[in-house]
Amino acid sequence: MASLLITGLNGTLAPKLAALAQERGLRPLGWDRVLLDPQDLAAGQAWLDARQPDAIAHLAMGGADWAENLAGWAARNKRPFLFTSTAMVFDQLPDGPHRPGDVRTAKDDYGRYKIACEDAVRAAHPAATITRIGWQIAADGRGNNMLAALDEWQRREGRVGASRAWIPACSFMEDTAAALLDLLLAKTPSAGPVHLDSNAREGHSFDRIAAALRERFERSDWRIEVHEDYRHDQRLAGDEEGWMPDLSMRLPALLRR
Repeated sequence: MASLLITGLNGTLAPKLAALAQERGLRPLGWDRVLLDPQDLAAGQAWLDARQPDAIAHLAMGGADWAENLAGWAARNKRPFLFTSTAMVFDQLPDGPHRPGDVRTAKDDYGRYKIACEDAVRAAHPAATITRIGWQIAADGRGNNMLAALDEWQRREGRVGASRAWIPACSFMEDTAAALLDLLLAKTPSAGPVHLDSNAREGHSFDRIAAALRERFERSDWRIEVHEDYRHDQRLAGDEEGWMPDLSMRLPALLRR
């Protein structure tokens, strides 16, 4: 059985990727940071040599040197490597939609950190796939995802503020996990950045997405307040291969005008 190393299994997206990999007959491996410090590069190389994963999906938060170490091992051993980055590598100016080859303009620490990781991965493994994703949506409403965040806004503030001037990059987590696995197992790897965004083609504004989520997940307590305080077309364009379904397939209410 082929093995797939997936970092970030204590997060939200990586466990869904691991479950899907197992369904498809792969053996997921995790990286336990308690037992193996990502900063101990020599120990990390020895660990990889002992386990010989057939592919690596790096979803965990961690330094650029860890990403480089993992990608370098995969390159030397001719293994597929996928790194998950973010729409946040692009600032709101210039505005989107953002394409894979666009200049990365992040000004905040998180976006710049992801840029550093992207560059480290590309230098170590030129054939690596770098997937940029937006805000994830999960039906279970737990962890770092849009549904959980809106629940928290309603609980904490008594309302859900939603800008009609923001077109977010966003996707349902199960669709992102499926695309990540398909990319990793593709016969011809997609080298360089790949954009995964279910809102890229339809371009729904955040207020409409919030209303569709309220309907689908029966959040009748949400008091959505529409504003225009944040302006950005954040969409991640360029998915010509059709890795992601359109957002309306998960939220049919978006098609009602």
